[in-house]
Amino acid sequence: MYESTAPQPPHPVVPVYEEQPLFDAVPERAHWRYAPRRDFWRSKALRATVVITLLALSGLVILALVRQQTGTEGFLVGLGLAVLPVPLLVAAFRWLDRVDPGPWRNLLFAFAWGACAAALVAIIANSFATHWIATATADPAHADTLGATVIAPIVEESAKATAIMLIFLFRRQHFTGIVDGVVFAGLTATGFAFTENILYLGSAFGEDQSMGFSGIASLTASTFFMRIVMAPFAHPLFTVMTGIGFGIASLAPRHRRLQRWAVPVCGLLLAMGMHALWNGSTKFGAYGFYIVYGAFMVPVFGLLTWLVIWTRQRELRTISAELPAYAAAGWLGAAEPLALSSMRARTMARDFAGSTYGGKLAARAVSEYEAFATTLAFLRHRAHRGAVGPDFMAREQELLHHLWQRKEIAGPALLYAAQATGRVRVPPPYLHYGGYNPYRQY
Repeated sequence: MYESTAPQPPHPVVPVYEEQPLFDAVPERAHWRYAPRRDFWRSKALRATVVITLLALSGLVILALVRQQTGTEGFLVGLGLAVLPVPLLVAAFRWLDRVDPGPWRNLLFAFAWGACAAALVAIIANSFATHWIATATADPAHADTLGATVIAPIVEESAKATAIMLIFLFRRQHFTGIVDGVVFAGLTATGFAFTENILYLGSAFGEDQSMGFSGIASLTASTFFMRIVMAPFAHPLFTVMTGIGFGIASLAPRHRRLQRWAVPVCGLLLAMGMHALWNGSTKFGAYGFYIVYGAFMVPVFGLLTWLVIWTRQRELRTISAELPAYAAAGWLGAAEPLALSSMRARTMARDFAGSTYGGKLAARAVSEYEAFATTLAFLRHRAHRGAVGPDFMAREQELLHHLWQRKEIAGPALLYAAQATGRVRVPPPYLHYGGYNPYRQY
């Protein structure tokens, strides 16, 4: 046969194997052309779609059930009145989360779970259990009492605790302590109370319409006063106990598995007990509700308020204690740990960067710098307690990389804030760093 005499291209040389290959030619992950395949059910987009779909379906079903029980007019009245305390409660929990703010998607998930999924489970399970007890015992009055004091606390607190547990398991990097547990629990309970208040207020309005009552003497007015004015914090107060349990568990060393699961269970049982006491307070006589409210609910609310504020201040002290090690190594400026441990200095640093270095982009860079530095401090603190896995070094280096990228803008802004707030007594010789500023519009 005829064979071609044209020169053939040389065969590519196979790289020599090394114990620690460098892979210098591999592009960044964002530019990979041959990304490893991932199982379909492990896709983040799929999981997000499933969660959103389930919450949306739960919302539609709970909407239909509540509207069926209250009527359209009662539903609209209940909705208008029930929404009043929601912005205040959300703002309060968001304020607690300002030291180390988590992503909004976690907060929205917590609220949506409480308002949709937990409320739907509670309505179906409570109704079924109460009906079953009434049928089995032939005593509807006893069934209602048992349902309110036993069944409802168990079902409702378990349904709300599920949201906290899901965030604890699948968003562990955003669950770093007691404050996070309080915030997630509070928002879940706020969403649950919102839906429940629509049902109660709408039903009360329907009864007033059928009986011809109106004004201050109406059932709607008394229900509004009891649930919206006097005790808008009731459900958050109960569920916060569960949140504190998960918050303590997040700080426990990884090898203490019993403590990591026993404390949340104890918090859940305490939430159920408080809920049962609150629901059963009317069984203690004509003034039972006011006695439980004044002698128990208000003091516990005050104690928990002090606890979460003290914990928030402790987080700031953790920042001031952990970050100087990175300042000594040169990653941070000497004054930055002082500025980062003050909420006033943080705000001033963002404002200074926005007015000096290029508006919103510079202010956002400082805000991200503050968030990454805070996360770094908490990560190091948990590492000291043995609550971080073997990936600590990789997580630490990633955070340091993010800080390094924003240091040129955030460094002088935090230095200025530390000086302006009096946290640095001796003014530094130079206020600004030199070099190119990517945020300034030339």
